[in-house]
Amino acid sequence: MTISSTTKTFALGLAMTASALTLISAPSAFAVEQRLGGVVGCNAAGSKQEVGAVIGGLLGAVAGNKLAKNERGAGTAVGAVVGAGAGSYVGCKMQKKDARQAVGGTYKSDGVRFADSIQAEPVTQLDGKYVARSNLNLRASASTRGAKVGGVGAGQTFQALGRTGDGKWILVGQDGVGVGYVSSAYVYRA
Repeated sequence: MTISSTTKTFALGLAMTASALTLISAPSAFAVEQRLGGVVGCNAAGSKQEVGAVIGGLLGAVAGNKLAKNERGAGTAVGAVVGAGAGSYVGCKMQKKDARQAVGGTYKSDGVRFADSIQAEPVTQLDGKYVARSNLNLRASASTRGAKVGGVGAGQTFQALGRTGDGKWILVGQDGVGVGYVSSAYVYRA
């Protein structure tokens, strides 16, 4: 029995459609389990998760189509969902690794991870998002005399890892690593 080129084209189209639908509406079990926020919600900067989800979805759809004997459409759809989830998981892991390398080396102080260039201050740990009210300097220490190591733009949402004991400074995090301090007077909880 031979498969016509029309059937192959239809199966590939179905696989691509299933992959696209997966990206839009179906966070996979892998992504949910790892709390990645769905197929496109990795908490590390970059686009490897999305690329991984698309490639995984396409490969999964093709594999599902080939493995399903009587229900090729269902096999294609299931394969696309599983493949997109696996690709999403791998892509997010790659994004997180890249983010760790971007901040350089890290060290731990009182259970908080800091980039090597940041001075550890005793902080009360926070786990949430904050928004900058205005353009802010990101400082290497919790002081206006601390070296400027970057900035947070007005309206930008950022990860907060901690608040200094005097409440005046917020430790800004990138993928769970403290990368600098901003004044708490100019931020609010997202």
